[in-house]
Amino acid sequence: MQHRIRKHPILPIPDKVEMVSFTCNGKSYQGVKGEPVASALIANGFHVLSRHPKDHAAKGIYCANGQCSHCTVIINGKPQKSCVTPLEENMSVRLLDDLPEIPNDTMAYHGTLQKEYTCDVLVIGGGPSGLTGALECAEMGYSVLIAEDKTRLGGKLLLQTHKFFGSVEDCYAGTRGIDIARILSEKVQNHPNIKILLNSPIVAIYEDGYAGVFAENKHYGRIAFRGLMISAGARERSLVFPGNDLPGVYGAGAFQTLVNRDLVLASKRIFIVGSGNVGLIAAYHALQAGIEVAGICDILPEVTGYKVHADKIRRMGVPIWLNHTILSAEGKDVLENITIAQVDKSFRPLLDTGKTFQVDTLLIAAGLTSIDEYYDVAERYGFPAVKAGDAGEIAEASSAMFGGRLAARELSRQMGKEMPVQEEWYRKAELLKSKPGKIWNHQKIQLKATFQPVIRCSQEIPCNPCVTSCPVNAIRLNPRRHDLMDIPEYIGGCTGCGKCVSICPGLAIVLVRKISEKQAEVVLPFEFIPDFSEGSHIPLMDMDSQDVGDGEVQRIRYDKKTKTYLIHVVVPLERALTVAGIRVQNPEVTKYLPNPAPEYFPENALVCQCERVTAGELIQFIREHQVRDMNHLKVLRAGMGACGGKNCTVHYPALFKQAGVDPLDVVPVKYRPLSVELPLKSIVNEEDPHEKI
Repeated sequence: MQHRIRKHPILPIPDKVEMVSFTCNGKSYQGVKGEPVASALIANGFHVLSRHPKDHAAKGIYCANGQCSHCTVIINGKPQKSCVTPLEENMSVRLLDDLPEIPNDTMAYHGTLQKEYTCDVLVIGGGPSGLTGALECAEMGYSVLIAEDKTRLGGKLLLQTHKFFGSVEDCYAGTRGIDIARILSEKVQNHPNIKILLNSPIVAIYEDGYAGVFAENKHYGRIAFRGLMISAGARERSLVFPGNDLPGVYGAGAFQTLVNRDLVLASKRIFIVGSGNVGLIAAYHALQAGIEVAGICDILPEVTGYKVHADKIRRMGVPIWLNHTILSAEGKDVLENITIAQVDKSFRPLLDTGKTFQVDTLLIAAGLTSIDEYYDVAERYGFPAVKAGDAGEIAEASSAMFGGRLAARELSRQMGKEMPVQEEWYRKAELLKSKPGKIWNHQKIQLKATFQPVIRCSQEIPCNPCVTSCPVNAIRLNPRRHDLMDIPEYIGGCTGCGKCVSICPGLAIVLVRKISEKQAEVVLPFEFIPDFSEGSHIPLMDMDSQDVGDGEVQRIRYDKKTKTYLIHVVVPLERALTVAGIRVQNPEVTKYLPNPAPEYFPENALVCQCERVTAGELIQFIREHQVRDMNHLKVLRAGMGACGGKNCTVHYPALFKQAGVDPLDVVPVKYRPLSVELPLKSIVNEEDPHEKI
């Protein structure tokens, strides 16, 4: 049985897909042609993809982005990362048990044909900032080459089924990420000054002004450039806790990739660590895919993402445990349970507050690390270079899109062509990357016989779709700050069209009207496929995620433009102004087990998962040998694995601090010259006259 998403409220489910046959450990299976091998394996029920040679521990997918080695399997006799290797007909796949065998190949290799490319501006990464930056550079007359390591342009936009916050004018606010990706991709593909290399990771930047590229994941090539735009995004930070290496523990981005890009039903029930926008959105994406969400926890006392995101997740029936941290993940070969606990003021866990949940997936959404290594190289060699998007500063994709344009203007200045930048651009850029601000009291509404909006967007965030969508200008931003961060308010004249309800990214607006002395009608946004009909009674929630009883469904409308249902319900008059949303998840899903298992052995937790080096081993080594150079930790093979130290080295400063050493007094890590693995044969200079590209 294939574990795939068969229906979705936002994503189109193809009527027909080309299926191919492949074998795994000698047995025959089917998958979608061109999807990652890892996705095909998970769809067929495989979660353990390899076993580590050190202790035979099970390993599964972790990043789904080619940034680690956890998903390595043997494909057609050779070890390859299954999350970035496309599935083909008759592929032979073997799960990797310990170290791979060296292929028995005695044929002499005569080299490969290497391609040469030239451009003014090389854009590394075709995500939101890379696409807008490339367009801006192209409009200024530069020849642009975008090198993207995936099969499609769009980056994380391809995983975002929700509507975006921000400014409608500047970053498509109110439009879903998947649709923004299509819009920007079409503009880029149709621009005469832009060339695109897909499936082509940049592997190195060289001192002589060339970049190495693994074109189409097959051939090594060189790109001559004048300026660099680093828009490679960010990688998700791992956390150090016992069981963090179990199959079923992975980044929120990997989960979104499987569910929203590959339409693989990767989980049945998940728990999320981190209440930033990434974690909150991942919970929403899970619910839309039909996956249960047991809860979200965050070590901080307040939600770190947008309040409207958190509010709508709570209304769906997902609890958020603040002042809580992950203690451990448990399971034999695959994740079965996770345990969280409350923390004290020093963020130390209180073991007697442990809560254990039965889940098969744990998502880590505890922050991002910029992928900006190439910028450091370019700076060292003196090339004109800029960072854009998350490579420069972690923020929302709306900020990245606008920031890409500014980065392009700065790069042009470095390359000798000064292009004027309006002061307003800088102000907008700062606003779009603003952290959530002050929370204001809700606007009071007096019920009338005609519809009027109840707006529960009370926190200062950069957003204005409700204002721009209203055809009669019935909503404005309350001019307290006089900028995009102001809170929307109703000023009268509503016609009841519902456009503000359907476009609001936070689902924070409903329409209300009085229909009798005992009843009122409420219009609610709903981004799920309704499993109810007119006449049904559905559970309703208030802003504080408290149950306010049932409402009778009077009418169901569908807005094709926003892909949002508008559900008209009749409720008692006295509850009309408290109704804020529809619960979509049974409360039983979120209950924790009666007997928690709060084992807490942080020093036994893995820091380097590639080489399975624990925190305790590293701390002891630092103390015993008075280590003052992070590179000396390689003696224990920490950072020597296939991920190139991308995931473990971010924890080194905390380890030195725990060992009693100020991280500022320690020599930092030196990264490898090649940031992406590629076959040795691809960089052999000798050409094979018989090979064709």
